[in-house]
Amino acid sequence: MKHTWRWFGPIDKVTVRDAAQAGAEGIVSALHHIATGAVWPVDEIEKRHREIKAGGLYWDVVESVPVSEDIKTQTGDWKGHIVNWQETLRRLSRSGIRTVCYNFMPILDWTRTDLRWETRHGAKAMRFDLTDFVAFDIHILRRPDANHDYPEWLIEASAKRFAELSGDRIAALGKNIGAGLPGSADGYTLEQLLEKLKTYQGIDRERLQSNLVDFLSQVVPVAEEVGINICAHADDPPWPLLGLPRILSTEADYAHMLSKVDSRANGVTLCTGSLGARPDNDLPQIARQFADRIHFVHLRNVTRDTEAVPCSFFEDEHLEGATDMVAVIATLLEEEKRRRLEGREDHRIAMRPDHGQEILDDLTRGAQPGYPAIGRLKGLAELRGIERALLHPHYGRV
Repeated sequence: MKHTWRWFGPIDKVTVRDAAQAGAEGIVSALHHIATGAVWPVDEIEKRHREIKAGGLYWDVVESVPVSEDIKTQTGDWKGHIVNWQETLRRLSRSGIRTVCYNFMPILDWTRTDLRWETRHGAKAMRFDLTDFVAFDIHILRRPDANHDYPEWLIEASAKRFAELSGDRIAALGKNIGAGLPGSADGYTLEQLLEKLKTYQGIDRERLQSNLVDFLSQVVPVAEEVGINICAHADDPPWPLLGLPRILSTEADYAHMLSKVDSRANGVTLCTGSLGARPDNDLPQIARQFADRIHFVHLRNVTRDTEAVPCSFFEDEHLEGATDMVAVIATLLEEEKRRRLEGREDHRIAMRPDHGQEILDDLTRGAQPGYPAIGRLKGLAELRGIERALLHPHYGRV
């Protein structure tokens, strides 16, 4: 696989040269400073290429070209935003980009209640605490009818938890849950979040699925034309939040999306951490099922507190947690072998060590939550070790 590393641009406290020293060969990046819905300027695309090359690597994957809320709800200037998305694909293709990741999560991107939760050995990890989240929803955000979305035992537990929260913890929950896309400066106050939730009134799961298919029906032909694979990231966590529908949370969800717009250019960002938060998602099976359409891979692991859906979980070390990482990587390597025999240009699948625990000097560096230098270096080294062992001519499985 192609070993890549997410970089948030010059503001990132982890540099491209750091990534190269960690063993990465390519960079995953985006123009986070460009407004959602706007066309990415050619000079800004070229500038990002130069910044990455100056560090000794190349720009391999775009993560992400954001999909605006107008497109997701089909309101406002949604048609104009799709035209801009199409043009951005054309410009990225001319610059040499061949893979573009995106997500279709309503309002919130990945959602965590803790960005630096302390693990058993003192590392800091991201965590989703279900009771804290429900306490936020009912008692801090005070979303109308929030009580209707939870069982009685969880409502009672969240009320008890809320009564124990300090003022600083209440503020932290609002900031953590209301954060925008990773790498962006966007985010929502409580008042802004409540207003944004109103824009989804009348949009249920089926309507949001339909809007995704409409979007793909218009952008996939352009992707085919310019030689780009676009790939959808899973919901994170993979269940409804704040009364909003989620439509890319299970194997069935992806099967629906891929069947409705049946093109190799319409593919999957396989995130083992996002999908792994659900006990009913079999990650090796999902990798086998969609192997031909997997264009980008996020390898990380989570440990769930329970086997319920939804549940609390934290981001564990890359080889710990619920997902059989060896089986997933073996499936991906088999797919790469198959593609090489077919003569496909995209036979190498880009992967990156996703998120990572803050360890050692990470604890004082203050990098983007989930994207420390040493924690990801450790994860990449472990994942590369699995790959090397599986490909060994005498001992390997592939």
